[in-house]
Amino acid sequence: MKMTNEQYEAYVKTVSPASPLGKNLIFAFLTGGAVCTVGEALRQGFLSLGCTLREAGAFTAVSLVFLSALLTAFHLYDDIARVGGAGTLVPITGFANAMVSPAIEYKSEGWVMGLAVKMFSIAGPVLVYGSAAATLYGLILWAWEKWA
Repeated sequence: MKMTNEQYEAYVKTVSPASPLGKNLIFAFLTGGAVCTVGEALRQGFLSLGCTLREAGAFTAVSLVFLSALLTAFHLYDDIARVGGAGTLVPITGFANAMVSPAIEYKSEGWVMGLAVKMFSIAGPVLVYGSAAATLYGLILWAWEKWA
């Protein structure tokens, strides 16, 4: 059976369930805001303990990664993502989830071929291109400060 692109699009629209866009946007906004609020509460807590601004930022990042990994390990992150949608993709928590999920799923295949290899299956490209972009940005900033 041959279909044109237009016929295929029409077919997909008839069989696909309608997406409650407004509800999804609101839940994503609230979930992302809740993650950021937790992060800010952690940062303020670390500042109140006498940490410098830089230390508080680092401790907050580590805490958010840990909490995200912990929620993923206990299969709670998926439940939150089911409701909050894209709001759970706040960069640091979403990245931690993307690292831990495949590792947990493939741990039965062993430490090297399961856990270590699969952990980077989703996050690997992010690490590669993020590192490359950071290096390029650093070189440009260094050159700018040196010669400008």
